[in-house]
Amino acid sequence: MIIYVFLTVFGLLFGSFYLVVATRLPKEESIVSPGSHCDNCKHELKWYELIPVISYIIQGGKCRKCGAKIPFITVLIEVITAAAFCLSYYLYGFGYGFFALIILLSLSIIIFISDFKYYIISDEPLITAILLILTFKYRFFGLKALLFAILSGLVLFIVFYAIKVLGDRSFKRESLGGGDVKLSILIGVTLGIKLGLTSFILAAFIAFPYAIFASLFKKEAVVPFGPFLISALVIVFIYMNFVADLVNKLFAF
Repeated sequence: MIIYVFLTVFGLLFGSFYLVVATRLPKEESIVSPGSHCDNCKHELKWYELIPVISYIIQGGKCRKCGAKIPFITVLIEVITAAAFCLSYYLYGFGYGFFALIILLSLSIIIFISDFKYYIISDEPLITAILLILTFKYRFFGLKALLFAILSGLVLFIVFYAIKVLGDRSFKRESLGGGDVKLSILIGVTLGIKLGLTSFILAAFIAFPYAIFASLFKKEAVVPFGPFLISALVIVFIYMNFVADLVNKLFAF
């Protein structure tokens, strides 16, 4: 039980940090300076105003200086991240799966915010996630697994880039964003080539209802594909054995 307490605390702290990363990097702002502050009055927050969830509750969801409402998403992201940390341990214990899922879920949170809000997937968190996955691949499975992961990432990058080039020429507009193509490296590194392509197909199916909604009800029918790609990656990773068996059965000829 105590492990879930620690994971919850760390998750809350990291969630607050992820929100900063997701909202500052797309605007090319430093994640270090200036420190956390009220967006309305620019009041620099004290340490006791930065305690995840608790500070929000004590302050009634408002800035102590000007009384402006603090967006509820700040608390929501903290809670979701804490839940993600606990879920990773519940599913895998302390092993490769635990660390990999935490990395993927953490990146998911950042991408959901940055891509839906700014249509940008920042390089820094993506590169960090790729390097961490490769590090844990080597740590738990050795050099052969590391090399295969790198090769899979490169192959999927080439495939996604080819899809982008063909799509751009066919539709006379951007079909895949640069961030989506770069995200393919992480997909290949994590899942390999076959499951990586499977997750791409799954992402297209998941994104389809949103694309229909955006085309009907939004002025700009721009569909950020990153959140759907990373969602499909997480789903296939968690159900990897089931998906692998299903794919093998479907293409067993």
